[in-house]
Amino acid sequence: MDELREKCPWDREQTNRSLRNLTLEEAYELAEAITENDSEEIKKELGDLLLHIIFYAKIASEKNYFDIGDVIESLCKKLIFRHPHVFGNVDVKNDPENVKKNWEEIKQHEGVKSVLAGVPGSLPALIKANRVQEKVRAVGFDWNIPEQIWEKVNEELNELIHEIKKGNKVEMEKEFGDLLFSVVNAARLYGIDPENALERTNRKFIKRFNYLEEHTIKKGRSLKEMTLDEMNEIWEKAKQYDA
Repeated sequence: MDELREKCPWDREQTNRSLRNLTLEEAYELAEAITENDSEEIKKELGDLLLHIIFYAKIASEKNYFDIGDVIESLCKKLIFRHPHVFGNVDVKNDPENVKKNWEEIKQHEGVKSVLAGVPGSLPALIKANRVQEKVRAVGFDWNIPEQIWEKVNEELNELIHEIKKGNKVEMEKEFGDLLFSVVNAARLYGIDPENALERTNRKFIKRFNYLEEHTIKKGRSLKEMTLDEMNEIWEKAKQYDA
């Protein structure tokens, strides 16, 4: 990185701001590799992401803010402080939920003003909803048993239907948001990652639709020429190829 910053015109002109979107892209590429369970690609994408970490640290060191050693030292101190059940005498009874609760309590002692302060505002909405719910659960703001969530889901669905009948787009959007938030909550309570679940469905839909397009072309037709019933007939056949 020292060599690149000195001798490469592109690397030399980069800033934190110019790298930001590229870093997000690398994070999503890593997420893609993880979803595909491709170890080779995970290795490559971890390297790309690590490059960005080193890049940011290099930029900071040039301004005498900090260097990569400071980044690692800061991380080590935080991990030790927030894991007293590993590096201290705190007993969490070998329960991951107790670890999460203890983690949030420690952060409060660190001066974090809100339980939700650590949730980045730029997170995609679905991931943010899940993260917010995980955070508040750590301080006891949650349903006692998963089955209790369905009353809330049905309540939000009925409120949405009510607004749809009224035709008020602004209120419909609000109620759609409430319904989605409650469905994310339901997924979390049953131990399902909603982002992974939705991505699985996205991929399944794309695979089926590609099958539909391919077999439509084989028949010498286009989708625009077909009726919905004709398309559904091929769609049902596509289901047999679901992984």
